[in-house]
Amino acid sequence: MEPGTIVEYIDQQRILCAAVLEEKGERLRLLNENNREVNQKCGRLSHVSRTGLKFAQGRDKLVDSLKEIASRRQALSRHIDIREIWEAVHSIEEWIDLESMTGFCFSGEPDSDQEAAVIRAFFENRIYFKFSHDWFYPHPQEVVENNIARREAEERQKRLIEEGGRWMRRVLNNGKAPPEVDAGIVDILKSYYLHGKESSNAAAAKAVLSKAGAEGPEAIFSTMVRAGRWDANENLDLYRYEIPTEFPDPVMEKVTELRAMAENLPDDPQRRDLTGLDVITIDGQGTMDFDDALSVEQQGKHLRIGVHISDVAFWVEKGGIIDQEVISRGTSIYMPDLKIPMLPNGLAEDLCSLIHDQIRPAVSIFFTVTAQAEIVDYELVPSWISVNRQLTYTEADNLVRTDEALQSLHKTALAFNRRRLENGAVQILLPELNVRVYNDKGIRLNVMDRDSPGRLLVSEMMIMANWITARFLAANKMPAVFRSQLHPRGRLYSGADEGTLFQNWMQRRMLSRVVLGTEPEPHSGLGLEAYTTATSPIRKYFDLLTQRQIRACFGMEEPYSTSEIEEMLQMLQIPLSRARLVQNRRLRFWILKYLEGMIGTKAEAIVLDKRRDCYTILLPDYLMEARMSVSSGIELKPGDLARITFQHVDAARDKLAVFLG
Repeated sequence: MEPGTIVEYIDQQRILCAAVLEEKGERLRLLNENNREVNQKCGRLSHVSRTGLKFAQGRDKLVDSLKEIASRRQALSRHIDIREIWEAVHSIEEWIDLESMTGFCFSGEPDSDQEAAVIRAFFENRIYFKFSHDWFYPHPQEVVENNIARREAEERQKRLIEEGGRWMRRVLNNGKAPPEVDAGIVDILKSYYLHGKESSNAAAAKAVLSKAGAEGPEAIFSTMVRAGRWDANENLDLYRYEIPTEFPDPVMEKVTELRAMAENLPDDPQRRDLTGLDVITIDGQGTMDFDDALSVEQQGKHLRIGVHISDVAFWVEKGGIIDQEVISRGTSIYMPDLKIPMLPNGLAEDLCSLIHDQIRPAVSIFFTVTAQAEIVDYELVPSWISVNRQLTYTEADNLVRTDEALQSLHKTALAFNRRRLENGAVQILLPELNVRVYNDKGIRLNVMDRDSPGRLLVSEMMIMANWITARFLAANKMPAVFRSQLHPRGRLYSGADEGTLFQNWMQRRMLSRVVLGTEPEPHSGLGLEAYTTATSPIRKYFDLLTQRQIRACFGMEEPYSTSEIEEMLQMLQIPLSRARLVQNRRLRFWILKYLEGMIGTKAEAIVLDKRRDCYTILLPDYLMEARMSVSSGIELKPGDLARITFQHVDAARDKLAVFLG
């Protein structure tokens, strides 16, 4: 290639004009329009002109000439209507060479400037043609439409980044948002804050942050709070894990239809009328969804105890529109500041709820027991029931010594608990932390004893009912969601011994994982040979599934097959794990929020274990673990009590720092 030949090449997505200084084999030394000498392979050139420049004019004038040529060619490229050309030739469906394409774009004999202009135009706009060196192939209609949509999306993204940077900078500097902002900007920033590098908007959000002069994703949270898009205590996990808080309109319409139908319930000869029984519910203060109730009758030397479970399956048709919605939820989620029910409130707190003096369809589980809680006989029946008394745990605790029914139930619960412990059950007696959030009164924490008479009574009766249900289903060869558990990896105290708080906390760590399956297997933790759950069908989908299998034993509906249950076990893994995560993280958030007001104060702690640079401690007043740095000269061991001081707490960022004090 002769020295002075005008060529063009692509560098960083830009076409540059240059003159050949020297050719060595397949490589060229070039002087480009930016007055830089570069080396380039011959095969990497985008265009070679048929004309050249003379070196005699000097380097500066040579560079000026290259700039002038580049400008002229760029101007020519702007006059090329690529869409018009595509409309004329796309039906050809053949590759078009540079000479022919230049003829389509310009009249007369094509020159080097025109050819180079064609290459520049098609290089910058690849919507309509596939471009390969100096050949062009028209894209099909569908590809063109996709390319146009993609280009528009890219241009919109650029606009959003520019506008987003300005908007975010104003919010952070002024403390409030401008009145109008494109919703796409907010979506980009929220997505990145919630999902980090996994967000499809990560690159765009980083660009917005850069334009705003902000560092780190935490600036996004501050922006959203200041702009009124999020509350300072926003539950971000609901967005992060796509937890629905409302029910779709078709589901609510179906609930309305069911409530109208409830006014004239059909006679059902299969159901036993138990409305004459003294039926009691015992629940926490503020409970509105009552799904289990108790009754007790003296039969000679024995007691006939009834556990009556709301027949949710009576209202929620298998595979129906409500069922499809609740299976996607899997469970109710209880948080200090919000309850997200599995069922719409029209069912959970009305039709399915065992409300005082209201006749409700139920599945009644009866078991006749001796004074030592040995099962003499049991029976499961579809029923109609009506609750006579609705008690709280506190009320039950106060009545257990004077109320004959509660006293009998409590004695049976104690005897059944002893039998389970003798059979190897692991008794973990950890208190329950109740956290309530009030808009006007702040946060209240209350540690409650799980072993109070009312709670023990209900807990043991539900365990017994679930055990009986497992036996009933197994005897009827009916698959269900059975729960099993291997022996713990060790025991820190004997079955009859309650153990210290430290021992109970550490014993829980040593429990084996609960396994779900379709066949009954021993449950070591409960000391029972088979176990399922059926007593909370308003709140747990697995319990509703079990209830349907019970109903199938009475011919009230078609049972699930083993394969269908196995499929649901897989299907429910994600919603259930997300629900647990959201519930636990929100509880921790509000505990930390409470502790933000405790900075500088002291609290009791129990040392759980020691690592290389810190201790893991338990804060008994808050039932929460924390890390504490190792202090020089002080050696603590697991089980030791210590006094700590709260040093730094940040609920929004999940930070808790304490020191030994």
